[in-house]
Amino acid sequence: MVLKIAFRNIFRQKRRTILTALAMIVGFTLSSVFIGWSDGAYGDIIAMFTRNRIGHIQVHSDGYLDKPSLYKTISDYSAVGEVIQTIPGVEAWTPRVFGAGLGSVGEKSTTVQIIGVDVARETETTQFDKKVIEGRILGDTFSHDIVIGKGLAKTLSATLGSEMVLFSQGADGSIANDVYTIVGILESGDDASDRVTCYLNLEDAQELLVLEGRIHEIVLTVSKISQVPKITKAIENRLNDSTLHVAPWQEVAKSFYRAMQADKQGDAIGRIVIMLIVAIGVLNTVLMSVLERTREYGVLKAVGTKPTQIFRLVLCEVAIISVGSICVGALLGVLANYLLSIYGITLPEEFTYGGVKFQTMYAEVNARSLIIPAITVLFSAMVVGLFPAIKAARIMPAKAMRTH
Repeated sequence: MVLKIAFRNIFRQKRRTILTALAMIVGFTLSSVFIGWSDGAYGDIIAMFTRNRIGHIQVHSDGYLDKPSLYKTISDYSAVGEVIQTIPGVEAWTPRVFGAGLGSVGEKSTTVQIIGVDVARETETTQFDKKVIEGRILGDTFSHDIVIGKGLAKTLSATLGSEMVLFSQGADGSIANDVYTIVGILESGDDASDRVTCYLNLEDAQELLVLEGRIHEIVLTVSKISQVPKITKAIENRLNDSTLHVAPWQEVAKSFYRAMQADKQGDAIGRIVIMLIVAIGVLNTVLMSVLERTREYGVLKAVGTKPTQIFRLVLCEVAIISVGSICVGALLGVLANYLLSIYGITLPEEFTYGGVKFQTMYAEVNARSLIIPAITVLFSAMVVGLFPAIKAARIMPAKAMRTH
């Protein structure tokens, strides 16, 4: 009976019902788009940052991540890589060697970071070939070729075909130096990295740094980034080697991850503001509805209706409007997020996040963008509906009957 009367009351004052529903629909849709666009943007940023640079998971010698050293190496890296490749969810892996030194072209010199890569595996894992904007990528074997960052090329006034001399320290304590031919100029999206980084073939780098058969890092990518914790644990169990440390991207890039989490907290505040606006609109409309129907509630109480029944009646009306608004809002939210996932939003100026440049941000259609707004709209509507419901339940019949 309460449900039946609630439906009648809702459709009896269509204008009031529509205004209340509109406040909820707009709030739901805005919140859904806010979450969908935010998740899509963060997903793109994480995908670009991890796939282009650090991978999803890294394997190092124990202690290397906290304090990198030329001497903290992985010896039998091929066997480690083969074990990693057998784990479900792993897409690709690649070994890397790192060194610091001095790079010189002609009369100009600067400090450089030397990175040795397995070209075929690096291309499969981080799309290394797509980062080369001039010239070509490195050869697969000893070649004495070198690819340098765009910023480093500018610093050294280097061009394709220029000879670059590298000075560093070998793992045996010797002075490492050799001459390489610049065959490519690379742009990774991280200007700071591109100003110091140069890439050698893995075998060339091992020869220069006297690290025959040894590497510093194994980078791997997975098919679903949400499975990174599970796959990290599986790799640890499968390797079962206390001398190796398996780190997910959140640990490898702590500052980037913390900055993203702080940014997400700011988004949560934005959603709370939207929900407060919805709650105030619902409170205003429902309270006015109760005040307008004071005489009606007085009649109900006069004929024997219990205060708890009136209380439930008001909340039932709010719940029906909320559920209807959530259904309409869900359709609008999915449509808006779908369109934004295709066309995106192009910003007036590109921005850099985690060293990666972005200009067009895309939304994502996911369950979170529907569940969170649905819960918050229903919860906020029911909470703000409590005060009008209590007021209606406490109306005195004799006084209410004299109200015009």
